[in-house]
Amino acid sequence: MLFACSCNNSSSDTVIDVKPILIDIPANLPVFNSDSAYHYIQKQVDFGPRVPNSKAHKACGNFLEAFMRKFADDVVVQEGKVTAYTGEKLEIKNIIARFSPENSERIILMAHWDTRHIADKDTERKDEPFDGANDGGSGVGVLMELARIFHQQKPDIGVDIILFDAEDYGSPDDSKSYCLGSQYFASNLPFKQYYPKYAILLDMVGASGAKFYKEGYSMQTAAGVMNRVWSIAKQIGYGDFFVNETSPAITDDHYFINTMLQIPSIDIIQYDKETKSGFGSYWHTHDDNMDIIDKFTLKAVGSALIAVVYSEKLKPV
Repeated sequence: MLFACSCNNSSSDTVIDVKPILIDIPANLPVFNSDSAYHYIQKQVDFGPRVPNSKAHKACGNFLEAFMRKFADDVVVQEGKVTAYTGEKLEIKNIIARFSPENSERIILMAHWDTRHIADKDTERKDEPFDGANDGGSGVGVLMELARIFHQQKPDIGVDIILFDAEDYGSPDDSKSYCLGSQYFASNLPFKQYYPKYAILLDMVGASGAKFYKEGYSMQTAAGVMNRVWSIAKQIGYGDFFVNETSPAITDDHYFINTMLQIPSIDIIQYDKETKSGFGSYWHTHDDNMDIIDKFTLKAVGSALIAVVYSEKLKPV
C-alpha cells in the first residue's frame, strides 16, 4: 500500500477513462485571483506548522474563522476533542462557511487546514513538523479566494466551504487514523435535513507541475461528479492539469463524507506516477514549503471550481 496525506492507495495502475462531455458553462465567469490564493497560503505558513494543540494551530484557526466570518453569510464552528493514534487527545476546530444557507440545493467544497506533526518521509529532522504549504495550505488558500468571490457574486446554488481539522495526524499503518476532523463532522452533523448534491475535496493542489488524475475511490462512488469537473476543466483550458485517467483509490476526507453521510464526494489531489508514494517528492518532508507553490496551478484549480459552481442552476419550482 501507498499512503498519502491521510491516504492509502489501493492500486498503482491507471486506465484511460471516458471521453469528456460538453457542459453548458456561463459566460463572464468571475475571475480567480491566484495572487490572492498564494497570499492566503503564505498567511497560513507564517503561523508555523498548524499541528493540533500547538499555538500556531490555535492562532491560524482563529484567523481562518475571522476570515470566513468576513465573507460568508453564516459560519458554524465545530469544536471538539478526538483521540490520535498516539493516544493523545487533540483539540480540533472544523470551520464551516455557508453561502445562501437557506437554500436546500447546495454543494460542499472542502479542504483540511492542519499540518502533519512529523516529516516522516524526510531524511532529516523526521520527528519535526513542516510548513505544509501544499499539504494543507494550498486547498485552504484556494477556498479562501472562492469565499471572497462568492461574497461578491452569489452562485445560484448554496455552497458550504468546510475546513476540516486533524486530517494529517495519523499512522501510516492505519489509514482510518487520519481524517479525524471529517470523521468528527460526519458523526456530529451540525445541520438537520442536510442533503448536499455532492462534495469536492481539495488536497495538495498548489505544487508546480502538479497533475490531477481521477482518483479511484471518487470514480467508484461519484463518477458523474468527477467526469463533470474534469470535462469543465478541459473546456476552460486546463486539461493539461486535469488528466483524463484514473489513479489509485485514496482514503482521504472525501472517503468519510461519502461512507458516513452518503454524500457523493470526489478528491482533487495531486498524483505522480514517478514517485514511490504516488505524490510529489515534497510530500511529508520539509520541502513542503512556499518554494513549491505555483500560481498557475492554483489558477487552474480555482478557475475549474468557479466554472463548476457557477454552472450549477437551481431546479425549477
